[in-house]
Amino acid sequence: MPRHTISILVENQFGVLARVVGLFAGRGFNIQCLTVNEEPLDPTVSKIVLVTAGPDEILEQINKQLNKLVPVIKVLDFQGVDTVEREMMMVKVAVDERNRAELDSIVTAFRGHVVDIGPRALTVEITGDNEKLKAFVALVRPFGIKEIVRTGSVAMARSVQLNGNQRQAREEG
Repeated sequence: MPRHTISILVENQFGVLARVVGLFAGRGFNIQCLTVNEEPLDPTVSKIVLVTAGPDEILEQINKQLNKLVPVIKVLDFQGVDTVEREMMMVKVAVDERNRAELDSIVTAFRGHVVDIGPRALTVEITGDNEKLKAFVALVRPFGIKEIVRTGSVAMARSVQLNGNQRQAREEG
């Protein structure tokens, strides 16, 4: 099923999130991740970014229903749009003297940051897209993962949208 990242600008009011989420629940859609933040430039507005998967036709109906909600200002479905998308994850990994150097090299390769050091564990912060975070977890799993916490996705359209030829050249280059 197609994956949809949807950005919803809403009035910062009590109960708005419940109404937005209710539209997805009412249609039987699972929300894979969800973030809500007050807009830094206008505290009367919040941005909800959620990721879901489902048929394009039904998500188009949900988007239309979202636009009809009074506290909703703007809905953007990033399906088919070049975006910058990031998540943040902290992973507490078991470590000892034998594997500390190997773990440090993995963290460096993923441009991660050690944010806490204990006698038997390191806590690492990693940011990136979903695939990068999954790859990091797969590499450190053999060390022993003690705990993982993760934000939802945040996304915005790229400043410059590439046409098909530019996109192909960038992917091949």
